[in-house]
Amino acid sequence: MSEPVVSLSDVSLGFGDVTIVDGLTTAFQPGQVVALVGPNGSGKTTLLELLAGLRRPDSGSVERRAAERDAAYLPQSPSFRAGFSARETLRFYTELAGSGDDPAGYLEQVGLADAADRRVEALSGGMTRLLGIAQALIGDPPLVVLDEPTSGLDPGAADRVFAAAADITTERRAVVIASHDLVAVEREADRVVVLAGGSVVLDGPPAALLDRTGAASLRAVLGSLTAGDGDAPLSEVVHE
Repeated sequence: MSEPVVSLSDVSLGFGDVTIVDGLTTAFQPGQVVALVGPNGSGKTTLLELLAGLRRPDSGSVERRAAERDAAYLPQSPSFRAGFSARETLRFYTELAGSGDDPAGYLEQVGLADAADRRVEALSGGMTRLLGIAQALIGDPPLVVLDEPTSGLDPGAADRVFAAAADITTERRAVVIASHDLVAVEREADRVVVLAGGSVVLDGPPAALLDRTGAASLRAVLGSLTAGDGDAPLSEVVHE
């Protein structure tokens, strides 16, 4: 197995008396689209921020593969300075990073070649997310972290964003996505990590998770986390 692009060992993080991530140990391999799913408040965004180095754990360790830019993070609602075209925006960031890369290549990689000269304020919501993914590629990071990149998008635009995420995954790069778009996750993700209460309760390829739980869909899996109907909790299912 390849060296992980990032690994966590017994990581915990809280705010005040509230524990957000609780004793989490896992690793992310290159060549995979990994989806983080779970109920609201399960710790998805906090885990993404730990992966990207935006937060430090209270305890435990996060180890990222050494690189000039070891991780890139795209927030749920990326914003860019108005008045600049998509090409000019990426040129600014490539010059800032000192990469000398051609912005056109990044735009083509995410399907925005035809919108290169369009001003960023004229881009649709889906195109803005794609531009954010293109920006995340600058410096060739081994880890790209996307926080709810399809939130608020219509199904067609959401599909384009997930397709772009798959396209930028390489044998040297992993893409980790937090998403509520469970249909797209089930279709596109190589691996799904299900969080509840800041811990991993399920982890594996989508089809394997459905087989393990007996659920018909990931939506049904997530529903069992919040139903409170007296059934055995997923944590028991996982560790049988």
